[in-house]
Amino acid sequence: MIQKDEGLKRRVGALGLSANIINIIIGSGIFVLPAIVASYMGASSIVAYLFCGLLMAMIMLCFAEAGSKVTNTGGPYTYIETAFGDYPGFVAGVFAVGSNLFADAAVSNALVNVVASAYPIFENGWPRFLFLFILFYGLVYVNVIGLKQGMGLVKFNTIVKLIPLLLLIFIGIKDVSLSNLYFQHFPSVKTLGETSLILFFAFQGCETGIIVGGEVINPKRTIPRAILISITTVAIVYILIQTVSQGVMGDALPNFKAAPLAETARVVFGPFGYMLLIVGAVISMFGYMSGTILNSPRIVYALARDKVIPINALSRIHKSFATPHIAIILYATIGFILAVTGSFEQLVIIASSAMLILYLGVALSVIKLRNSKEQYTGGFKIPGGWTVPILAIAIILYFLSSLSANEMIGTGIVIVVLTLVFFAIKFLKKKVV
Repeated sequence: MIQKDEGLKRRVGALGLSANIINIIIGSGIFVLPAIVASYMGASSIVAYLFCGLLMAMIMLCFAEAGSKVTNTGGPYTYIETAFGDYPGFVAGVFAVGSNLFADAAVSNALVNVVASAYPIFENGWPRFLFLFILFYGLVYVNVIGLKQGMGLVKFNTIVKLIPLLLLIFIGIKDVSLSNLYFQHFPSVKTLGETSLILFFAFQGCETGIIVGGEVINPKRTIPRAILISITTVAIVYILIQTVSQGVMGDALPNFKAAPLAETARVVFGPFGYMLLIVGAVISMFGYMSGTILNSPRIVYALARDKVIPINALSRIHKSFATPHIAIILYATIGFILAVTGSFEQLVIIASSAMLILYLGVALSVIKLRNSKEQYTGGFKIPGGWTVPILAIAIILYFLSSLSANEMIGTGIVIVVLTLVFFAIKFLKKKVV
């Protein structure tokens, strides 16, 4: 069962946690999404954002309730482990860490590629290796020396990444042509579903942002409040960005899939606008990296804290800095190796389906935790009884059903391997005792 977070200090408030979640969710995706969505739905793209935002809100309500009842560090892993025990917790924890590591490797490579487009020296060889080394271990240093420093960087990145997006919204609105936003026919259910599946992944990130639950001030109130603030903010920003880019570019928007927002900014601001949004994309990627290296290692710490993985060193808290320093260093080292080797590419598909399985586990844990009234009373409770958790489960199963046969087989193989590893660890523990 879950152990206490001895040595960690509760220093994260509602504003810091909201910034943390927003920083993770608004990654590099928003800088390319408008063109992709427009290629599916044209002027009716806004409908997909509203639909997907509503679906994601139901899932996030489950996170809000679970997070207000289980207030230790670990995020979705902790909720699932508390509700269902060691084995589901182990699978959830490894899936959470793995999917985040693959995403980190992909985003860090995207970041160095953008830099290399301006400075070709970083394309290959030692300069690229050195860039990635400084990126990962610079963030390790910031996050090891203290949560305050790590959260400070996250808050700064969140503000800086939002500035170019907000400028594009508020200045670009004057160049919007209403005729570009007019649509005669409502999109078909099939088209809406396909588009929402793409957008669903753009709304991901809340599950990573709340991993720091054991360091949140008054978590029973702060976690639900931060989730509400962040998911509302993200939905509004996404909808306004799509409205401006669609309204300015019209039918030409799908032609600029590499950098649609930068092209929109070129029309609104001129060449300066294009460069502003390119720089914004770089800052956004760096912001994602700073957020994930703050949050994700705490799952590794939580797995060791709960004896789910038998490496006690990973649960150590630094005496001076009050951070899980060994878990942070190990996590970043694995992420760095994946980034420089590029071996993550073969497993990216499994990472996306792993996140859906995590969401399913959290929705189910809400139902389970509600039945544990003696132990998990108080905190936030989703209005409407079982309606929202059941709808969230149905939504997640719908998205899982959309995975290809190869994706399902790959995910199933990973679960089988993890099952064998879990029981091997358990057997070895008994043998030692």
